[in-house]
Amino acid sequence: MSGRVDGKVALVTGGSRGIGRAVSLMLAREGAAVIVNYTRQEAAAAEVVDLIRARGGRAIAGRADVSDRAAVQAMVDAALEEFGRIDILVNNAGILSRGTTLTMDEAAFDRMVAVNVKGVVHTVQAVAPGMMARHYGKIVNISSLAGLGTAVPETTPYATTKAAVIGLTKRQAFEFGPAGITVNAICPGFVATEMLASLERHDDEARLRALAAKAVLGRVGTPDDIAAVVLFLASDESSFMTAQILTVDGGRTDFLTASA
Repeated sequence: MSGRVDGKVALVTGGSRGIGRAVSLMLAREGAAVIVNYTRQEAAAAEVVDLIRARGGRAIAGRADVSDRAAVQAMVDAALEEFGRIDILVNNAGILSRGTTLTMDEAAFDRMVAVNVKGVVHTVQAVAPGMMARHYGKIVNISSLAGLGTAVPETTPYATTKAAVIGLTKRQAFEFGPAGITVNAICPGFVATEMLASLERHDDEARLRALAAKAVLGRVGTPDDIAAVVLFLASDESSFMTAQILTVDGGRTDFLTASA
């Protein structure tokens, strides 16, 4: 029985842990060869690659800081040497530093822009030409509910970068649609990852219960919850969807405004 992305090749940035790890494993389970991108987590990336290969899949690790355009291009070139093409790009790599408009650290903000925003541009610049030549491609950008306006203190710089990813998604969909490439974004809510732990500064049960209470479904999300939606957007099941921003948040209630 064929998988939902059988025979495709996927690049997952930040693919060694958290949501990226779940995405890498799920795409591989459904038949894709996977390039597991990482910056520093070499052992974690190797573990994901080993898991995929142990299950009969194809995978390689690709080291590149997505803020470095040359490093991204070198990684993509190596992936093309190995697999011949890239059909699916999942822009998952991202970092978070706390701050408000008045307290944000300029260097930390610049670093977030470089990774969270320019990283998306760099990977698309490296991958999209090949997709255009084949008149086929699936790009999935991982934004955040923060980019839509959740009322979480000290996330202003992060929210700004994730709002930019939403804008980029719509522009990229417009630019690449005539070439047969779909571009969509996912805005996860609270998901049990290392980033959530760093944001909340606690991982105890009481704090997780408080976070779960912000969703009408009454729970914090899992990386697999997000990976399942990535799989849908990466598959041909979503072939008539582009420029869409999908929230996967359990029905969050803490928005700054309810207007569109």
